[in-house]
Amino acid sequence: MNQLVLASKNPKKLVEMNAILSQLGVEVCSESEAGVDVEVEETGTTFEENSLLKARAVMEASGMPAIADDSGLCVDALNGAPGVYSARYGGEGLDDVGRYRLLLENMRGQMPRTAKFVSVITCCFPNGDVITARGECPGTIAFSPMGEGGFGYDPVFFLPSLKKTFAQLSPEEKNAISHRGKALEAFRVKLEDYLKQE
Repeated sequence: MNQLVLASKNPKKLVEMNAILSQLGVEVCSESEAGVDVEVEETGTTFEENSLLKARAVMEASGMPAIADDSGLCVDALNGAPGVYSARYGGEGLDDVGRYRLLLENMRGQMPRTAKFVSVITCCFPNGDVITARGECPGTIAFSPMGEGGFGYDPVFFLPSLKKTFAQLSPEEKNAISHRGKALEAFRVKLEDYLKQE
């Protein structure tokens, strides 16, 4: 098992996954490279459920081990929203910029501004085995967007310890502390153990 299919159309996620999992000699390929195109209805109410739904669907379609990441931003003042709906926040018509502008609008006058990014990674194997790992990164919601990097809510997710938003970090800095970086690191350890048993 040296190849996983990523259950996502997001090329930036593919780059992040490969940067971390290549250390194990595991290559992550896109759905199109695996010859599949799967649209998964994300009906779960938790990151764990949605991550499993995506990984299982792509594994069944491709016949290869599939890895999925379900992640989102949980804002305390908004009772954990947007949460699992982070990518669909505000409805279909909004892009990344529209979504974080809506978030800033909804946060106007709200305190505290504490929030966390959560990532759950699930890998489904054709033999029925499943590996899951979770990572979290605490921060606050900035008052205005800063930085050009990253994607999604990165320009408004502020890290008080670094005095920067996710969008102001280099990819290496972000991978070292991000929710996805932590989840992938935990996953990498579990996958390494799993591969030893094969």
